[in-house]
Amino acid sequence: MDVYAPQTWQPHERPTLPGSPSNPNHSLSKRVAFLVVGFIVAITGGLGNALVSVNLPYLQGSLGVFSTEIQWLPAAYVMTNVTMNLLLVKFRQQFGLRLFTELFLVLYAAVTVAHLFVHGLGSAIAVRAAHGMSGAALTTLGLYYTLQAFPAQHRLKGAVLGIGFSQLAIPMARLFSSDLLEIAEWRGLYFFELGLALVSLACVLCLKLPPGDRIKVFEKMDFLTFGLFAPGVALLSAVLALGRAVWWLEAPWLGYALAGAIVLILAALAVEHNRARPLLNTRWLSNGNMARLALSVLLIRVVQSEASGTVGFLQALGLNNDQMLTLWWVVMAGSVAGLLASAWYIAPARIPGQLLFALAVMALGAYLDSDSTNLTRPQDLYVSQFLLGFGGALFVGPTFISGFGAVIAAPNNLVSFSVMFSITQTLGSILGTALTTTFQVWREKYHSSVLVEHLTLLDPQVAARIQAGGAQGLASLSAAATREANILAYNDVFLGITLLALLTMAWLLIRYLWTACVACQPKSAHNAQTGMANVSLNNSGSR
Repeated sequence: MDVYAPQTWQPHERPTLPGSPSNPNHSLSKRVAFLVVGFIVAITGGLGNALVSVNLPYLQGSLGVFSTEIQWLPAAYVMTNVTMNLLLVKFRQQFGLRLFTELFLVLYAAVTVAHLFVHGLGSAIAVRAAHGMSGAALTTLGLYYTLQAFPAQHRLKGAVLGIGFSQLAIPMARLFSSDLLEIAEWRGLYFFELGLALVSLACVLCLKLPPGDRIKVFEKMDFLTFGLFAPGVALLSAVLALGRAVWWLEAPWLGYALAGAIVLILAALAVEHNRARPLLNTRWLSNGNMARLALSVLLIRVVQSEASGTVGFLQALGLNNDQMLTLWWVVMAGSVAGLLASAWYIAPARIPGQLLFALAVMALGAYLDSDSTNLTRPQDLYVSQFLLGFGGALFVGPTFISGFGAVIAAPNNLVSFSVMFSITQTLGSILGTALTTTFQVWREKYHSSVLVEHLTLLDPQVAARIQAGGAQGLASLSAAATREANILAYNDVFLGITLLALLTMAWLLIRYLWTACVACQPKSAHNAQTGMANVSLNNSGSR
């Protein structure tokens, strides 16, 4: 039997694209089961990296490495996660969903087990890279399971939920990761991650996705493109992830890595531009709609980096994660509310409005944080962080839906869209963190210099404080000045993010109004021509 021969499907069962499951009718109980499994798989794919990202200082101490070295862990995950969609889409299309599902879940569990028996930074980096590959597969797998839970008329709601589940990973990781670290230090995180992987494997073995069409799609040139593009993106990821840690202009290897990234990525794009059946359709990706979609996702990801700024601000005040737990519950509530609202109201005609509203909400949340002081505590940030969590979860699904419609019209561009969406989402996240942390350092130096200028012995209050405490008083005064400079710098960051959100919102609004006006012009011209024709006929009749 030829596994690549087209199968016969009922009209409602036909797979949306090659490599995706078919859509048979399910009972209500089975739909609920698909939704639960989709959530578990999607969270498994995102939570592993989230647990590491929010606990880097603790992992640094456990592994006994420098602060710059520990940054390689999230960087390694991004390096492989971003580019795996180059091969994963075609892997599903050629070898089927079942092999795709079981292979990558077994890989995920295997590398987690391996990490429990190693102790060095090098092995930890290798494990994070393997998790990046399997995590990219699990995100797609979670989407497919969630889609099976919804009938055809509500399939868009399923897509929004399937894409949005992974957005809950970061606030979820902040809620209980401290308890895991208390159990067995860094091994507590990996034991939990292993448990999730095994639960997901059991779920997908018990509840299998419906079969889909399989087609032969791999070509030899695909692997040349991957061999150029993957290391290029990996070098770019390393620059963005570690630039702030080693500082941009002080580490020569950053320049070499960036130059290598540019050469390799451009070489891969040149190869693809001249192929008859490209893996990356450069002409399609460079058209106006796709370029604007990529830029908007990138900008919104930078806006979302306000969350990391909030964590840094609270840590600068001397607070630890245990003192922020209620705040993370608020963020989680906001994210869940945004995800549900997005799924409930999703419709193609409402997508521009949802994106604009999400940006407005995030702009308001960032602005509310911009007047923080050294007396600000987590409870003062509940409203702003709820808004930021709500807006961040609200935008992901509509953005994905707005681009995926073009893929359904041209299925050969599925790989191109998957890579574009992955790059803007993942690289946009680390780009946002790099920009906000760099801007914060720059503004801290500025505010510190201004504050120090006013710390003179000619000021009676300064002189009295130093005389009262001696050397200790001088150190205390210096620490207070540094803290205040950091607070002012974070306020500048929050204001900058507010401005970026408003500018992005204005750009999207102007573009939406322009498109609406252009769409109305042909109708107006047609109505005018029709009216003139009617007048002519009436005049002829009167004569």
